[in-house]
Amino acid sequence: MTALTLRVARPVSDLKRSRELYRLGLGLEVVGAFEDHQGFNGVMLGKAGVPWHLEFTQCTSHPVGPSPTPEDLLVLYLPDRDMWQLTCQQMIQAGFKPVDSFNPYWQQQGQTFQDYDGYRTVLQCQQWPQV
Repeated sequence: MTALTLRVARPVSDLKRSRELYRLGLGLEVVGAFEDHQGFNGVMLGKAGVPWHLEFTQCTSHPVGPSPTPEDLLVLYLPDRDMWQLTCQQMIQAGFKPVDSFNPYWQQQGQTFQDYDGYRTVLQCQQWPQV
């Protein structure tokens, strides 16, 4: 089977702000960007060697506003407690707001953060897959 790459695409209200928030909070790098591609601007953030990245977009002709629910989650597993704590601190310093999880499971070994558009990211201090 060919290796898959995952892209999570989200419309945002402020492209530059989202880029900086996730770059600083999660330590991601800009891996691609585009302007005025059939009415869309966007930026992709990820890390070298990781088979996933985030894409943030804005439609210039027909704006699409963010509409996340409390259960639309981006969950990242950080099994090393020191790295997890450091990343949680980076999220707060970058401008993410710590929030209670809608599903209490995510608070047992993790912390949920919300960006200014209402998108939620869970940093889970746990190994995945479970060994």
